[in-house]
Amino acid sequence: MREAPRGIYSARLDDRGRLKLPVDFKKYLDIFDDKCFVTSLDRRTARIYPMHLWRENEALFDRYTDDPIVAQNIAFTANELGSEETVDDQGRIPFSPELRKALGVDQAEAREVHIYHHRGRIEVLSQAVFDERKQQAGATAVDDLRKLEGAGLR
Repeated sequence: MREAPRGIYSARLDDRGRLKLPVDFKKYLDIFDDKCFVTSLDRRTARIYPMHLWRENEALFDRYTDDPIVAQNIAFTANELGSEETVDDQGRIPFSPELRKALGVDQAEAREVHIYHHRGRIEVLSQAVFDERKQQAGATAVDDLRKLEGAGLR
């Protein structure tokens, strides 16, 4: 199996709301089913799931008994903002108008996004969320590194 892409890449949604994936991300998704589930679970970041992985999440929603309302809420948000999509031959994948609006990437000046692979899915961050996460990671970088090196990070 092909390894998942590493690193954070800049990308852009076109005027029709399609995300143009870098080649490595398209090749990664091509390994799986034709369809993906494109959604948000937090209304801040988008997630592109290969369908087999999204089906695992649906099964988790069904069996999660610790707090069933949590599963219902997340499943509702995912379905409200989500859509089954196919990556076209040019590596473009559509985002629904509802998803673009929730993420704040529905205007021409806000279509720049950052993408990376995480736990089998592709995470998509608006510029504003990317900047926020970058600041958060930088604020604790020294302590975080010390902890992970203590746990065995090389």
